[in-house]
Amino acid sequence: MSPAFSSDSDQSLDPYAVLEVASTATQAELKAAYRRLVKQHHPDAGGDEERILALNAAWEQLGDPETRRCFDRESGFSVSGREEARARGVRNARASQAARRASGQGASADQALANWLQKVYAPIDRQLGQVINPFAAELRALSADPYDDDLMEAFCTYLEQSRNRLNKVKDLFQSLPTPPSAQGFGLSVYHCLSQVEDAVTELERYTMGYVDSYLHDGREMLREARHRRQRLQQERRRLEIG
Repeated sequence: MSPAFSSDSDQSLDPYAVLEVASTATQAELKAAYRRLVKQHHPDAGGDEERILALNAAWEQLGDPETRRCFDRESGFSVSGREEARARGVRNARASQAARRASGQGASADQALANWLQKVYAPIDRQLGQVINPFAAELRALSADPYDDDLMEAFCTYLEQSRNRLNKVKDLFQSLPTPPSAQGFGLSVYHCLSQVEDAVTELERYTMGYVDSYLHDGREMLREARHRRQRLQQERRRLEIG
């Protein structure tokens, strides 16, 4: 196996070293290593953002078989030796997968994750989007004249609907336990919910007294929540790899 990742410049250019696998690793082994390291080093789980960038770059080089073959040719890796080892790895992986399926452990864990993503995360993402996405247009409408009763009433209606959506999100989040393989992801979902909830609270305070600092804080919180939601959508795709 290649040595563990470090800040050494030569090693950081070797995607196999970044993913902590040998150059003979199968695509399945690469995928498993990538998923494991992303979960381990994700910033929301206390990891390093620079490490995540390096992992993503390594996966872009090796995740696609054709791109990997080009990299191997340019880097001088032995294709024939790797193919032989890959064949052995495929046989071992299939035997391991068969054993896991026989015991039901692998299948049940994968099913629990898929079920949680579909029944909990997906509707939560939709509800959060229905709070975050309309905000810019709602604020532009109000900005025409914040002291107009009709405009303010429309903005307050948006906030009331947002509060109702957030209550649904909290119910959804508690409806199923987060699978062990998605604990860090679930924590990020909770942080996003909390950020949106705090933003709506600040905006409600603004409507009661026209204090600009409340409006500014609520707007900034929603901007950050939008970015966090986008990162969650990217992370969901990583969770579903394989």
